[in-house]
Amino acid sequence: MSLIAEKFATCDPVWSDIRLEAQDIVAQEPELAAYIYQAVLSHELLEEALSHHLASKLGTREVEPQTIRRVFSEAIEDTPEIGEALRADLKAVLDRDPACQNHVTPFLYFKGFHALQTHRVAHWLWKQGRTNMALYLQSRVSSLFGVDIHPAAVMGRGIMMDHATGIVIGETAVVGDDVSILHDVTLGGTGKETEDRHPKIGNGVLISVGAKVLGNIHVGECARVAAGSVVLHAVPAHCTVAGVPAKVVGCAGCDQPAREMNQIIDEPDED
Repeated sequence: MSLIAEKFATCDPVWSDIRLEAQDIVAQEPELAAYIYQAVLSHELLEEALSHHLASKLGTREVEPQTIRRVFSEAIEDTPEIGEALRADLKAVLDRDPACQNHVTPFLYFKGFHALQTHRVAHWLWKQGRTNMALYLQSRVSSLFGVDIHPAAVMGRGIMMDHATGIVIGETAVVGDDVSILHDVTLGGTGKETEDRHPKIGNGVLISVGAKVLGNIHVGECARVAAGSVVLHAVPAHCTVAGVPAKVVGCAGCDQPAREMNQIIDEPDED
């Protein structure tokens, strides 16, 4: 192991894994060597690589990638927790998504991960009062990835947005740690209310495909929202809700539904 590789393995095992996995891609697909080098192997730090990789996607002729990279660098330097959260998000995807076998795959290809990391920078911008740049990033993410997260929304760490197409998260929404959100989920309002009007999602919650959680309501920790449900009232912790409108139909099925990703609701036993 080289001195550089040894440093990565000791100080940042996630980044070390990504670099080793990237080297495997180059060996298997030499045609991708230039892409992999630019995205991963030419960088010393994970944050630097992420900034370059996302800027290459988000930049336009009018707002060049170099500008986006500078914004990302400013945010990460000011708020190191962004780097901690991105590592937790990568680990969450690897742990929960059976289609993901390594860290480099979501880093390179998964739009849910890309949208979430861009939101973290947009949220920083919003708090800095740089609302127009924040809204620019939101707009680009919506156009490129089909994910619309308002920059003011608060997102925890260790979040997985699986497939992610059609996810909408409103301005005053709060999403806790270790939450799993599948595609076509809405965390929205119920009309033209102002101020605090969007859901608050507790830690460890699983929100399944196509679910809509509407209004300033709380979904308790480690709860489970079934596919296609419309949730209009608070959800107790460690429970499963299902239906239109959603009602409690049982327990969450396990202690950590967001990690187990079990979306099957057991039928009650018949007498």
